[in-house]
Amino acid sequence: MSDTTPTVQFLSAEGELAPTESAGEYSSYLDRLTDDDLRQFYRQMAIVRRFDQEGTNLQRQGQMGLWVPSHGQEGAQVGSAFAAKPQDHIFPSYREHAVGLIRGIDMLAVVELLRGNTHGGWDPTDPTNGNFHGYTLVIGSHALHATGYAMGLQRDGVVGTGDDDVDAAVLCYFGDGATSQGDVSEAFVFSASSQTPNVFFLQNNHWAISVPVTVQSRTPLYLRSRGFGIPSVQIDGNDVLASYAVSAKHLDDARSGKGPQFIEALTYRIGAHTSSDDPTKYHDLEQHNFWVSRDPIIRFEKYLRSLGEGDTFFDEVRIEAEDFAADIRHRTLALTPPAPATMFDNVYSEPHPVMQEQKLWLERYEAMFEEEQA
Repeated sequence: MSDTTPTVQFLSAEGELAPTESAGEYSSYLDRLTDDDLRQFYRQMAIVRRFDQEGTNLQRQGQMGLWVPSHGQEGAQVGSAFAAKPQDHIFPSYREHAVGLIRGIDMLAVVELLRGNTHGGWDPTDPTNGNFHGYTLVIGSHALHATGYAMGLQRDGVVGTGDDDVDAAVLCYFGDGATSQGDVSEAFVFSASSQTPNVFFLQNNHWAISVPVTVQSRTPLYLRSRGFGIPSVQIDGNDVLASYAVSAKHLDDARSGKGPQFIEALTYRIGAHTSSDDPTKYHDLEQHNFWVSRDPIIRFEKYLRSLGEGDTFFDEVRIEAEDFAADIRHRTLALTPPAPATMFDNVYSEPHPVMQEQKLWLERYEAMFEEEQA
């Protein structure tokens, strides 16, 4: 199984525009991009890389119980996120920091979630959060949630109307490990049967914690969905242009009523699965170095410089990223523990008698200690 030669690629590892033959049908989507769009691609990748580094530092300093790195996967996330329209709905797994940033999530909410201060981090129904649904730590389960939501969009009549401002799709992210979960296969069954407007976006970072993708599957993962009747394509996940163009095309197809689509983005998890993991125990150094040399940010910087972008822009982005990380650190250190009673809030969308009774019991219990002290 080839795990390093993607089907669709626009930028070579050296940052040169060198489209593969199969990239041809997607080339027109790059015509949509302005010079400012290209700069935004780089800016968002650089900011989220610095945010990710700061998250790791904060966890190591005791500010969070867990951190989930995204280092190395910025190209796949930024390109696909920019391809989504405001009315689309995003169902992430748990390391889609770049997607959340682009959709308008306050990144402190990710810190609060992994710190244990909140149940879910943010309200997906809040318009300012860009239809970005909650992080899902139960591997693969959200593929079913995404499919159910897409079925709802069909019933709401916002698929295949021909109105670009109305038609919507659901973009669902997961990793290679999730493809081994039954929930994902079940999602494929329901999605294909109902021809839902789903785009399943697999970030194949080559590791399900410590299990390599070559053990998980004897065939390329992008072929799996075809057995369910879902068309698929494999791309260079470290090429932000490929991620954007392919995602834009297949999201258009899903919105127009052509049914579910599947994208496998070949990338690599440079660091640990989470901060509780030690990748040096199982990473192959040669493979690791191969992917480090194909870093999506360095590659895109080379491309932008070939277009005439100079040091001033890259210096500005570096400063912006440092300021962003400093702000996250400052606000993280200012966080205080939530009131214990908030654990009962938002468990259900409406008031629930069991939650109300448990909340009252806790209030009475705490009041006992206040009376003793008095």
